Amino acid sequence: MKSQLQITFRNMKPSKEIEELIRAGAAKLGALYSQLVGCRVMVEIPHRHHKKGSPYHVRIDLTVPQGEIIVKREPSLSARARQLGEREIRKNAEVQIPHKDLRFAISDAFKAAARRLQDYARRQRGDIKTHESLPEARVSQIFPQQGYGFLASDDGREIYFHKNSVLGRVFPRLKVGAIVTFVEEPGEKGPQASTVRVIPKQKIPQAAKAAASAD
Repeated sequence: MKSQLQITFRNMKPSKEIEELIRAGAAKLGALYSQLVGCRVMVEIPHRHHKKGSPYHVRIDLTVPQGEIIVKREPSLSARARQLGEREIRKNAEVQIPHKDLRFAISDAFKAAARRLQDYARRQRGDIKTHESLPEARVSQIFPQQGYGFLASDDGREIYFHKNSVLGRVFPRLKVGAIVTFVEEPGEKGPQASTVRVIPKQKIPQAAKAAASAD
């Protein structure tokens, strides 16, 4: 890595043990992608949680030659918990929050960062092999401002994708209904798509058009 690692602790005391864990994770990212420019890691206990065993927020900002890769790991309640009343949510919060353990949260964040960095490196190299048979899907939802969307797979599943996983910088122009190929991988909340490539619409040759109109 070409620049110094930056580690920040918020609302908690710095820990040498945790710093070493972060340094080890950053070193692996540097070995994974030699052109990584910088890595900033922030570990935080949110203000709104004051009880013993409060969950942690972990954020990793990776500076790469053409921008940044940002990974966040924040506690979230399950879909079932969100449907419960506020009283039940408070009662079950300690059970539902998945990132109570700081070491697990950091490890999980670095794993996600590694996947995102591998995606970026593959896009930079342009080494997605065209002869490989990749699954196709249709863009079912797109959220341009938030930077993500969902694919509808052939087997009826809904698969999340991030704008940084879309090849060719076409995310701002991506529309619902577009057909893409993708690589599926496990994500924090289920399957997610990486290496998303838009399949261009095939133009019908003029001769074929003429034949069709003659029929």
